[in-house]
Amino acid sequence: MFTRRTVIGALSAMTILGYGSTMAMAQDKMYIPLISKGFQHQFWQAVKAGADKAAADLGVEVTFEGPDSETQVDRQIDMLAAALAKKPAAIGFAALDSQAAIPLLQQAKDAKIPVVAFDSGVDSDIPVATASTNNIAAAALAADKMAELIGDEGKVALVVHDQTSRTGVDRRDGFVNRMKEAHPKVEIVAIEYGEGDHLKSTEITKAILQANPDLKGMFGANEGSAIGVVNGAKELGRQLVIIGYDSGAQQKAAIRDGQMAGAITQNPVGIGYKTVEAAVKAAKGEAVEKNIDTGFYYYDKSNIDQPEIAAVLYD
Repeated sequence: MFTRRTVIGALSAMTILGYGSTMAMAQDKMYIPLISKGFQHQFWQAVKAGADKAAADLGVEVTFEGPDSETQVDRQIDMLAAALAKKPAAIGFAALDSQAAIPLLQQAKDAKIPVVAFDSGVDSDIPVATASTNNIAAAALAADKMAELIGDEGKVALVVHDQTSRTGVDRRDGFVNRMKEAHPKVEIVAIEYGEGDHLKSTEITKAILQANPDLKGMFGANEGSAIGVVNGAKELGRQLVIIGYDSGAQQKAAIRDGQMAGAITQNPVGIGYKTVEAAVKAAKGEAVEKNIDTGFYYYDKSNIDQPEIAAVLYD
């Protein structure tokens, strides 16, 4: 969403950025700030770990920050403006709102500061690359698993983190469209948004369950959403098929003890690493792949300890 503060931030950045040097050095190292959606989920800590590893391997300096909540679009815009004012060599950006940051990103482009989107893209061709999960395909896989586990018919619902970020939109649409195309006897009775907050998602889940006593399954579209679904079902004593997205200690525990049937895991460390790697290449004027698919996996109790899966799970 566009707000007065967003526009002011963009205009301020225009003044601060100027059109000077496109290569900033922190001490004697290339400087690349990453502006994340937040720090509140373990997913982002895993992305940061990947970015830090790439920085060490490539000999560059990286900073990583995000707002306290994934609803704070204006706060994220402020962070982006402040980062760009330092005239970095390149910048990584995970948009909370796929349109709100475009004025600032245009200023970065004009100042010849390459932008690499990560996790969640923007509705623009300004980023030279986007390092992310194919969220549409991943959510479609979640829909297939849900349909299989409920006998390919019955009522299900979704709790999604937001409807403004690219990840929220793609995970919602990937799940919904796959159900419509491949599982016509599965009825989606509710799609609600919990801001990625597990407490709010818990209350949303309880309301959905109370309104739908015959509900068979629920999909939580990110870590906070999925934990909220698990907690809401547990508080009401309801048995249903729950499929989540992301990892984290609570989701892994819920899968091990049977509260959650399974989940999609991304490769957050890979997202962080590939973002920095692409940013360094772009800053040097080297070609980068436009869409960097960092992969995804479905995991449940049967494969959670397999090496391929364990390597991309995080606590």
